[in-house]
Amino acid sequence: MTTQEPTVKLPEMSLAEFLESAPPGTKATIPDLYIIESRILGPGQYWAVNTPTIRLYCSSEGCGGPRSFTGEKNVLSSSDQVFLTYTCRNCNQSTKLFAVTTAHEDPSSAQGTALKLGEDPPFGPPMPGRVISLIGPDRETLLKGRRAENLGLGIGAFAYYRRVVENQKGRLIEKIAEVAARLGADKATLEAFNKAKNETQFSRAIDDVKKAFPETLMIHGQNPLTLLHSALSEGLHAQTDEDCLELATSIRVVLSELAERISQALKDEAELKSAVSRLLKPKP
Repeated sequence: MTTQEPTVKLPEMSLAEFLESAPPGTKATIPDLYIIESRILGPGQYWAVNTPTIRLYCSSEGCGGPRSFTGEKNVLSSSDQVFLTYTCRNCNQSTKLFAVTTAHEDPSSAQGTALKLGEDPPFGPPMPGRVISLIGPDRETLLKGRRAENLGLGIGAFAYYRRVVENQKGRLIEKIAEVAARLGADKATLEAFNKAKNETQFSRAIDDVKKAFPETLMIHGQNPLTLLHSALSEGLHAQTDEDCLELATSIRVVLSELAERISQALKDEAELKSAVSRLLKPKP
């Protein structure tokens, strides 16, 4: 006697929620998957996949934040695979491509099931533009690390992030020195930063500038360079994939916070100088 396996109930969500937040591999019941469209050529109507406006992160230079995206209409049969192309309404430059398999079980209803096969750019929270600018030449390696982190590949993510920090430690120190200079650091301090920038050993570079590190860039009272070095020193061989994933996430979070603080410090100083200049300008 054979036993029938219980039917697995699919999660139910709107198409906008499915596209915005469901990771690849998710299969769901979508009440608003289809809409009825009038035929352009000839009489009658047909079902088309719904393309609601969705909110996604736009990484273009003009946006750099959450924006509304609109999709191109697609005609679907009762069961089909489709590519949904979305474009940012603000800059009209950034696009998002979804690969989805759909099934329309009841031709009298807008409801159907959808399986997300993939998306490009890849699924997951975006890497902030300020971090990408801070890292500079290793942008692609940084993004590979983010994609590996999104997929839960801890060893891969850690290896990519470690390469980024080790390759760009001189650039990080140079940016920190720029903040120190804006805050009025003396010549000896700036020379210490310049020496640290060219130091091959990360630990020595940190020691060279630890006393001169700008207070405004500290993260909960800790030097972010020390935090990064501590994470990188853990190594790959003694860690599980889960441990490496936690370390990789910590490295990304510290890099993101450092980039934000550097940007804010330089912005604040620029605004302050501009304000002082305006107030000192003689009135006509």
